[in-house]
Formats: sequence, C-alpha cells, structure tokens
Amino acid sequence: MLEQQPNLQIHSISTQVYHALKKEILSGELQPGARLIVLDIAGKFGISQAPVREALERLKQEGLIVGVPNKGSVVSDISSKEIHDIFVLREIIEGFAVRTTMPLLTEEDYRRLEDIILCMDAAIKRNDLLDILEQDMEFHGYFYRRCDNQAILELWGQMRTKVMRFMAISNRHYTTDGLVEWHRLLIEKLRQGDEAAAEHAFIEHMHAYKAIHLA
Repeated sequence: MLEQQPNLQIHSISTQVYHALKKEILSGELQPGARLIVLDIAGKFGISQAPVREALERLKQEGLIVGVPNKGSVVSDISSKEIHDIFVLREIIEGFAVRTTMPLLTEEDYRRLEDIILCMDAAIKRNDLLDILEQDMEFHGYFYRRCDNQAILELWGQMRTKVMRFMAISNRHYTTDGLVEWHRLLIEKLRQGDEAAAEHAFIEHMHAYKAIHLA
C-alpha cells in the first residue's frame, strides 16, 4: 500500500494540472496554436514533469491539444466546418433526446432545470464566460442523460467539449443577451407537452447561436 502512494500522489497532481489547463483552453485563455511546454508548466505549478506529461496526454485524448513536429504540444484548432457538422449532428440527436425525455420529466426535473438557469444567470452577472458555457451545456446535457441512451450520452460527451471550445474561441461574437429567457422558453415548451413544438424550439435555439458563432 505504501509503495502505491507516490503513484497516487502523482495522479492526483496530474488531475489538478489537467483541470487547470483544460479550464484555460475552454475559457479561451489558451488560444489555438499556443505551445504547452512541459518544463514551463512544471515550473508554474512547482511540480515534477511526470504529472504534467500525464495531464497533457489526457488533453490529447480529448482532442484539446495535438503534437506538432518541432513544437511539441499545442492547443488544437477547430474549424467552422467542423463546428457546423457538430451542430447538424446535435440537432438530430438532441431532438431525439428531448422527445424521449419529455414524457418522463417530473417536477423534480423541472426544478433542476430551473436551478441550472439560475446558475447561468448568476454566471452572466459575474461575466464568467466559462461558467456560462458550462451551465448552458449542463442544461442541454440534462436531456442526453435523462433519455437513458448510453450511445447518445457518449456522443454528447464528444460534442460538448468541442461546442464549448468553439464558443470560447469565438467569444468576440458570444452574447448572453436573451440566454436566460431562451432557456426559460424551452422549459415552457416542455411543460406544454407538445413534443414537436418543444423539439422545434430547441432546434431554433441552436440555429440562433450557431449563426452568432459562425458570423
């Protein structure tokens, strides 16, 4: 047991570095093309290089960074075509998730969705872009989880990070105007019980924000 402790400690430190770097990438603080130098990161956190390398490997597996010859690890880019394709896929899958979930929603579910909107509103008032994006993704992700389809949930996990990244990269276009109101409208449509109308509202919402970020 004692022999395993050093490895467990390295893993714990690596997780902290991973989350810190991921936050910087998703918030747009680290822009596409930015180099991630192991020695510099280790010095910044006051740690050895081993947990940094482990953290970078996790980021590579998520597609947030890539290896470039003569440069090492750099923050990956995401193209307009790629995000367009993701939004098309998201419209199809999210429509299914909403339709499937609607009959299952309870008052507890609606309270949870309202809580997410309140957190979103608080993040907007703090002007915390990363938290705004996380709450936005948490709201929509609720339906992917609630529809109880593992394959769809896995697809959402892949899309979620890329959508957040694109919004962060294009944050010069990002607007929070009407964001809370939009999500309250979505809840209203869900409560009305018309699956086709609710699905249309979700897709219209995605169209509006895709247009903003692809402007």
